[in-house]
Amino acid sequence: MRLVMNEPVERTGRPYPRRWWALLVLCLSLLIIVMANTALTVAAPDMTRDLGLSSADLQWVIDGYTVPYAALMLLLGAIGDKYSRRGALILGLTVFGGGAVFGYVADSSTTVIAARAVMGFGAALIMPATLSLLTATFPRAERAKAITLWTATAGLAIAAGPVVAGALLRDHGWSSTFLINVPIAAVAIVAALVLVPPSKAGHSERIDYVGGLLSVVWVGALVYMIIEGPHFGWGAKAVTAAVVAGLGLIAFVGWELRHPRPVLDVRRFADRRFAGSNLAVALFFLAVFGAFYYLTQHLQFVLGYDALETGVRMLPLAGAVFVGSALTGWLTPRVGMRWTVGAGMVGGTVALALLTRVDAGSTYGDFVAPLVVLGLAIGLALSPCTDAIMGSFPESELGVGGAVNDTSLELGGSLGIAILGSLLATSYGDHLTSSTKGSGLPANALDTARDSVGAGYAVAQGIGDKAHALAAKAAAATDPQQAAQLKQQATQLASGAHRMAEAVGASFSDAVAHTSLIGAVILAVGTVVVTVLLPGREKTGAVETAEVVEAAGVGESAEAADDAKDAVAAEPKPAPEPAPAPKSAPEPAPESAPDPDAEPAETAAK
Repeated sequence: MRLVMNEPVERTGRPYPRRWWALLVLCLSLLIIVMANTALTVAAPDMTRDLGLSSADLQWVIDGYTVPYAALMLLLGAIGDKYSRRGALILGLTVFGGGAVFGYVADSSTTVIAARAVMGFGAALIMPATLSLLTATFPRAERAKAITLWTATAGLAIAAGPVVAGALLRDHGWSSTFLINVPIAAVAIVAALVLVPPSKAGHSERIDYVGGLLSVVWVGALVYMIIEGPHFGWGAKAVTAAVVAGLGLIAFVGWELRHPRPVLDVRRFADRRFAGSNLAVALFFLAVFGAFYYLTQHLQFVLGYDALETGVRMLPLAGAVFVGSALTGWLTPRVGMRWTVGAGMVGGTVALALLTRVDAGSTYGDFVAPLVVLGLAIGLALSPCTDAIMGSFPESELGVGGAVNDTSLELGGSLGIAILGSLLATSYGDHLTSSTKGSGLPANALDTARDSVGAGYAVAQGIGDKAHALAAKAAAATDPQQAAQLKQQATQLASGAHRMAEAVGASFSDAVAHTSLIGAVILAVGTVVVTVLLPGREKTGAVETAEVVEAAGVGESAEAADDAKDAVAAEPKPAPEPAPAPKSAPEPAPESAPDPDAEPAETAAK
């Protein structure tokens, strides 16, 4: 057996025998790029304290990864299709690992943001490559199952990131959350060379670089606007980004409609199945990333769990994703994509609706049911949508297909954090102002506390520290009158610190409930739109494959069934070869004695 797999999967003529091992490599690659985002949510407090990050700095530490990741995927997916999908995966893992090393040694906000941007570039190579290699490696009869496992891995990574980061933060600094990616990336590179077969498109046409660059401009500007506007105000930067995004999108669509071989055929969005699947992915991750953003904060700040404890308490979501994914494989062939995806989106709406009951007295037990329901919903909805999106692209454009799916995911996630995060911050600030009215808290301290729940507790902690300092002075004072005054002031400050902490917790809990209500309404409206767009039960995907397998005959290989399906689906049909003369045709009369060479031509002419 060769150490490095060099035979392209397109030339094997049969299913790749080690395809499930290859899937493990692809899922491992997916795991680290998703965990790179979710792990940062629990490492952020330590990073903020050590580097002295402002609120704006921290926001760009998080989103410095997202902008290049979302903007570059379509162009890099097309490049991977043309030259090498496995090469794109390996290069992406190398760049991602290099960015992680850069992040480990970073010692300022600027260098951390730069490191995150490098990792985002690597992720933009990795993400579409994983889906395109999966689709190219697996026969059609097994793709839905493989995509289900791929989706379940993404759900696992959402919950596993905080667990891994929390475990590292127990004994190491925040920089260890960067370094952990390096050995994983190295293992994935070696395993990709050994287990993942090379693959690329069968055509040699030039890439539509103009369309690709226009996609980078409009997607990058849109993501920048989504980040900048809600968090930092609709100033010149946000408005300029909005204008660039709009003009870039118009130019992109116009160019792609006229180009003979566009980087993305935008006419595909006229297909209800394709458009509905992309909308479902975007809306679902809007809800998931938005909810994840404020749930981790509530568990850490309000309920007081450390990083590891927070990660462990998010694990019910990961387990439910696997259960939901298993249900998808059983339900979709029986009831159709519309009802499976619709059920998942309804489940996501219910999960957010359950979070509207959160208040100052809520405990972790109040979060278990929403986490489980949300995990089941992820498993139900996302696998069929990803399968439908990838199935809309020919074999020569699988990298582009993966990029479209992943761009929808990233845009949805960015919108979720921006929209729901902005609503959360506004609601929290308003509730805190009402709760502390008449408390005598200095205006500058209130402004600081309104910035975030972490800042609110820091203000309360600062008041408490002053109370302890005054109490210590009272104990050391020799003048009884002075000691009594200091003690009284210390008591008042301690009481004020306690009230401030209670006000911060109650205000944030109320903000979580209010934001969850808005998120539930958005997802409910989206559910109606998606279920209208998606087709009902039809002979596509797993159902069609099952019928083709049955028609191909019991005991035939998956390859034979795959070929049978290709034959059924192929349009237009090739012209049939001229049929030989039927055996029952009458023999020529002996007395005519025709020329044997002329007879077939005459018969064929007739």
